[in-house]
Amino acid sequence: MHKRDFMKAALVGAATLGSAGAANAAKPAAVDDRAYMAGLLEKIASPVLAAMSKGELKKTFPLELSPTWDGRDRNVAYLECFGRLISGVSPWLALPDDDTAEGKVRKRLKDQAVQAYVHSVDPSSPDYLAWGGTGQALVDSSYYTQALLRAPKTLWDPLDATTKKRIVAEIKGLRRANPPITNWLLFAAMNEAFLMQIGEEYDPMRMSLAVRAISSWYVGDGWIKDGEKFHFDYYNSFVMHPMMIQVLEVMEANKAPFWNDNLTQWRELAVKRAQRYSEHLERLVSPEGTFPPFGRSLTYRTAAFQPLAFMAKRKQLSSKLTEGQVRAALTAVHKAVFSQASNFTPDGFLTIGLVGHNPALGDWYSNNGSMYITSEGFLALGLPANDSFWTTPAQPWTQKLAFSGQPFLKDYAVDY
Repeated sequence: MHKRDFMKAALVGAATLGSAGAANAAKPAAVDDRAYMAGLLEKIASPVLAAMSKGELKKTFPLELSPTWDGRDRNVAYLECFGRLISGVSPWLALPDDDTAEGKVRKRLKDQAVQAYVHSVDPSSPDYLAWGGTGQALVDSSYYTQALLRAPKTLWDPLDATTKKRIVAEIKGLRRANPPITNWLLFAAMNEAFLMQIGEEYDPMRMSLAVRAISSWYVGDGWIKDGEKFHFDYYNSFVMHPMMIQVLEVMEANKAPFWNDNLTQWRELAVKRAQRYSEHLERLVSPEGTFPPFGRSLTYRTAAFQPLAFMAKRKQLSSKLTEGQVRAALTAVHKAVFSQASNFTPDGFLTIGLVGHNPALGDWYSNNGSMYITSEGFLALGLPANDSFWTTPAQPWTQKLAFSGQPFLKDYAVDY
């Protein structure tokens, strides 16, 4: 595929799945799906990483705040922007270099990401991030470290010793934050998991507390409360399931102290519950690729489907889901959401909204940096182009079957 074709894929609108136009009619649908997804992620990531690799993100990123902004330091937007973006893009950047058009794009973005990490903790850089806060800095530091866990050879190993030392110091410094007893416990746990993985001093209590709290909030059938009360939103997608599994995996691999419990059993149970939740996500996708706009943080766009992409990337999809139907559903969702040009500013940065620019949807904590968590919907790009996820024929997802009068699997609650 020529580079111009790869870049063109990012601009494809909300075309029906598999109808990429007459010029591409002869291409297999699976190839078009990957070209579209990779092109769109490049479109999202490139302006941010290109600017920050030169220490120019703050200079060029035009801040947009929610109309209900709570007045906090607006500089948190830059940590949100980079931390959230790099978390979702990291598995794709971790693929081996190759001479394809996509491979050349990845190589450029990877090199820029490494330089962005350098600027992020250099006090002399214009793009030194807002580590001095307590609340929001803790949130987005966890996505920042999650990326380093997801792609250590690509993003952590190439860093110079000074930058590594600075990162460790900034992450440890955020222990001053006192997270509320909500999904925020996982943000603190993710940072400690990162420190544990790289052989630094870590706090096992922050990890154990998060794991036990999240487990105690499990309400059944794949759904987890966010603290004391159940919230019908997509925070099971944005935070709960992916971070819970990743923290448990690091704890298990490093034999973290965890009372006398079996961490393998905890991790296996967390995976089963995430698989069940992912089944629900697949069934939420309409025949047109839309999904129900319920709950807060709707402007996080396709991050609502992180667990489905996460499980696909790990080859841990439920046995009730095929790779062809999941890929087709995820592609359709992205095409539906990114069908409007106003998702982006004229300079290519994301705007506040769900489908297009709609700042009124922003919450009191929303800025356009927050929007980059949508990159979590692209995790399956961490699978190579020749993987069965991308090469298997597209299949109709559940609602496409159901609303075209075709047989589809019945659905029952689980007891784990």
